[in-house]
Amino acid sequence: MFKLIITNVKMEKRYATRRAGRPASSGEDPEPIPLRFRDDPHVWAAWLYFRDGMTQNGIAEVMGVSRATVNGYLAEARARGIVSINIDPARLGAVSVAQALKQRFQLADCVVIPTDGGARPLITRLGEAGAAVLQSLLRPGDTLAVAWGRTIMAVGANIGPMRIQDVSVIQATGGTTATFDFSPELCASRVAAGIGARCINLLAPAVVSNAVVRDVLVNEPIVHEQLEIARRADKLIFGVCTTGAGSLIYTSGLFDQADAAYYLRLRGTAVVAGRFMDENGTPLHGPLDDRMIGLSLEEIARIKVRIAVAGGIDKVSAIRACLKGGHATILVTDEVTARGMLKAESASDITNDSQRRADGTPEIGRTSMKTKKLINDPNAIIEEMLEGIVAAHPQYLRQLEQHPRSIVARTGPRPGKVGLVIGGGSGHEPMFLGFVGKGLADAAAVGNVFASPPPDPIYECAKAVDGGAGVLFMYGNYAGDVMNFDMAVEMAAADGIKVHTVLTTDDVASAPPERKKERRGVAGNFFIFKVTGAACDAMWSLDECERAARKANDRTYTMGVALAPCSLPHTLKHNFEIGPGDMEIGMGIHGEPGVAREPLKNADAVTDEILDRIFTEMPAKRGDKVALLVNSLGSTPLMELYVMNRRVRQRLDAKGISIHATWVGNYCTSLEMAGASISLMLLDGELIQLLDRPCDCAMFRVP
Repeated sequence: MFKLIITNVKMEKRYATRRAGRPASSGEDPEPIPLRFRDDPHVWAAWLYFRDGMTQNGIAEVMGVSRATVNGYLAEARARGIVSINIDPARLGAVSVAQALKQRFQLADCVVIPTDGGARPLITRLGEAGAAVLQSLLRPGDTLAVAWGRTIMAVGANIGPMRIQDVSVIQATGGTTATFDFSPELCASRVAAGIGARCINLLAPAVVSNAVVRDVLVNEPIVHEQLEIARRADKLIFGVCTTGAGSLIYTSGLFDQADAAYYLRLRGTAVVAGRFMDENGTPLHGPLDDRMIGLSLEEIARIKVRIAVAGGIDKVSAIRACLKGGHATILVTDEVTARGMLKAESASDITNDSQRRADGTPEIGRTSMKTKKLINDPNAIIEEMLEGIVAAHPQYLRQLEQHPRSIVARTGPRPGKVGLVIGGGSGHEPMFLGFVGKGLADAAAVGNVFASPPPDPIYECAKAVDGGAGVLFMYGNYAGDVMNFDMAVEMAAADGIKVHTVLTTDDVASAPPERKKERRGVAGNFFIFKVTGAACDAMWSLDECERAARKANDRTYTMGVALAPCSLPHTLKHNFEIGPGDMEIGMGIHGEPGVAREPLKNADAVTDEILDRIFTEMPAKRGDKVALLVNSLGSTPLMELYVMNRRVRQRLDAKGISIHATWVGNYCTSLEMAGASISLMLLDGELIQLLDRPCDCAMFRVP
């Protein structure tokens, strides 16, 4: 597809081979690198990356530099012309045609397969391309409607094998009694088998004898339900049939000559899922409408993603009609057909410059620029923040005299009630101090940015909220917090205050299930604090409050994704680096490494990746209820969070899991980090009761 040219290479190729999947030979140490990369590190980095297929992390290890430095070397190598990437002109032409079709017909996407001189059947090549497109678009929880025909059967023959969670495949039309091997039933089952999906056959004929029979059938509960599933499909894949002599509408036996002649008189040009349209894509209504069982063109138009797979010069008019009518959002076709459509549209402004060069866009390496913050003295930022939040919410919060890092609720602590003390480092607001109030935490101890509070403010909080029934400490499972809170427990015990401790461990990315006790506490703290605060407010005993807290923690699951770093007030420098086209799944709220750094995907794909990891561990079954939190890590706006929330609901609906309550917004942040996290708490009757119990604090309220 492309060729790579690396110029001016003057070096000895004697270095350890560290490509993925190519370990050093058994018993042999990797060869030493004789050259210390002093002559031209840009050439070395380019050679190792483009010619030897090493990763940037591997190159960094070999060269003894950081990954960000390697990033910079590669970008500079492209800029200096050391590396040239030339695209095959034939493939470039197909891409240019695809872009022209996409623009002309306002498609979401278009794939044009280049000509191959007739070496292989076109229908086979269309099936391969259609299968590749479909596989890239399917997401867990999707419902895929499938039309029928030779091309769709070719798609089914080339798809998979793969398995995507909770996908359903439904026929877009009723069935037939025909003996050909591309009937609606066979097409749907073949596609479903390829992707490991549940197949739902539409248990009714595609065409019946009269309208009365049709009405009876479509009102049968099972057929009605199946049609509703098809109408609610997330995606549809279909072929396009012509109305010319020898087309499928005649050879399939579904339509008789009289019916077809009626639509031809109305300038019928194309057929999609058994429905006729004219040369402009306008649906044609006629005698078949009252006798067909399946999706109408109007119902098809309401499906968000509609993939047309069709090609052949004889289909130019039919495919063009389909596109003009807006019946497809994605087209898969061949180059000859595509050029024929553009010629018909008088859109032959395709460049055929065989010398065009595609230059890669370099990643941005580590920046030395300082970030901007609205601060005064970084050494005083915590005290100034606390002064500001207490001034903003005096009805909820107060600072202890002589102990300004101890924030106590105005209402909540009272005799006979278990006192709930939470706490942690600053930079996660509104986490901790924002959730102090009636029905939630009674006090919060505040540390420096990303640092545990010292023992003294924790101890002072315990004294302030002790009502004689004991105190419960709750905080995230971080080494500094554990040490300082444990010291505060000893200090409180010396004063006769009974303290129990519960660590939050909801971050599923931070350790495997068998080491769950080692996990970190992150945004799921929100649910755990709410449930525990409600138990304390209900005057439960210390043991019962601890039991509720542990139950909430055990049933809460969080996973996040980071898109861009944050910076600390004292340094104004990023606390980690991530490429402009990358994301990191599972990164912690202090920048702890995640489980995977990958190219950035769209919102649905990111949400799916997060949920797939949660679903593998959360023991939810159909009919269960959950509480949902879609949380911004700092700078990700509500607009994007609501897009993710929409996808979470779709996935849960597909599993038959209902959402009892949803919260979307900034609940546990990491300064200005870009990214988001999703938390699910698997509910039972007791947790629902505690979650719904009224509470009132500066950042959160349940009436």
